[in-house]
Amino acid sequence: MNMEDIMKQAQQFQQRMGQVQEELAAQTITSSVGGGMVTATVNGKHELLSLTIEKEVVNPDDVVMLQDLVVAAVNDAMNKAREMAQAEMGKLTGGLNIPGLSGLS
Repeated sequence: MNMEDIMKQAQQFQQRMGQVQEELAAQTITSSVGGGMVTATVNGKHELLSLTIEKEVVNPDDVVMLQDLVVAAVNDAMNKAREMAQAEMGKLTGGLNIPGLSGLS
């Protein structure tokens, strides 16, 4: 393989990686905790898009429980987004674990 072929392959890889990143950014992931009392939706760029809290879970005497539910919902959605990104990047890299390519920058 000559240097020109290697450069072409690198450019193709870079283009495909950009496409995968765009596709991931368009994906949404939703996580619901507390029996559906708190729901968080994130995108593939790990941005929180929405947070829904059912009024029944809002108790001024137990703010800590609500805080825990919000944290759990957001963290679960973020973990699912990270797993999705790793799976898509794994397809692109043929399963190789390449540092810095585990998701979106």
